[in-house]
Amino acid sequence: MEHRFGFVALVGVPNVGKSTLLNRLVGEKLAITSRRPQTTRHRILGIVTEPEYQIVFMDTPGLHCNDGKGLNRRMVSTAIRSMSDADLILYMIDHQGWTRRLKDAFRPVRDQGIPVVLLINKIDRLPDKSRLLPMIEDSRAVHPFEEIIPISALQPEDPERLKRIMARLLPRAPCGFPDDQVTDRSEMFLASELVREQAYLLLGQELPYAIMVELSRFQVSDKGVLCVDAVIWVEKPGQKRIVIGRNGSLIKRIGIGARKQMEQVFARKVFLNLWVTVPRGAGERELRMRSLGYAED
Repeated sequence: MEHRFGFVALVGVPNVGKSTLLNRLVGEKLAITSRRPQTTRHRILGIVTEPEYQIVFMDTPGLHCNDGKGLNRRMVSTAIRSMSDADLILYMIDHQGWTRRLKDAFRPVRDQGIPVVLLINKIDRLPDKSRLLPMIEDSRAVHPFEEIIPISALQPEDPERLKRIMARLLPRAPCGFPDDQVTDRSEMFLASELVREQAYLLLGQELPYAIMVELSRFQVSDKGVLCVDAVIWVEKPGQKRIVIGRNGSLIKRIGIGARKQMEQVFARKVFLNLWVTVPRGAGERELRMRSLGYAED
């Protein structure tokens, strides 16, 4: 078998399970997850290397019909740019099947002219398994997909089979990354995302949607402890009070949860300091967004 290499974009509406699937396919936690839609904001690469192939999975922000403004518009733009760089697109829907919203969100995918594999996720939640075959037939009417694969991202029966299917559809080419590289993101980026994940998990809908996390220190001490200082940026003073919580109770819980996750990911003891800050006007907020990678096209 000739060696295969290429980029595979994970695409779908918000909260369909793209980040969960990325983590399962790569075998490491690269993308944060939560029940809140649009948790993923950046394109994140997850690299899988086997003797016969190397697949570079791209986790992307969720697609939706209304691009919105500001941060939302930037995330949709990131998803569309990622598709244009891909050799193959994995478009994900869930067990509820094709709605008008899903078909509208699929338009920019179809317009790319790139081969598409459809993943029907969360089939474990189907109360009536007989609905699956009609859903597959409906999917064939939407687009000539290369493959239609029912899965459960939380517990895929055979992730290796999924990867072999993807590899078969990629170009014949040598590896594009070193064998031991699993992502393009730095450890600092992963640490900031783990703080944001814990904030979402603990605060849910109370949490201001547009929070950002910025690290001001990330270094290992002489004793081998990873020392991390992180700032959580919110938009308004009232939001700052929500994140801090009464007598600092919530920010403490966010810190404990994020520290435990960092210790698992980085395999070392972590000392974490957190602050919550409000930008001084729209100008500083725009500067922060650009510094964290949310640049306009």
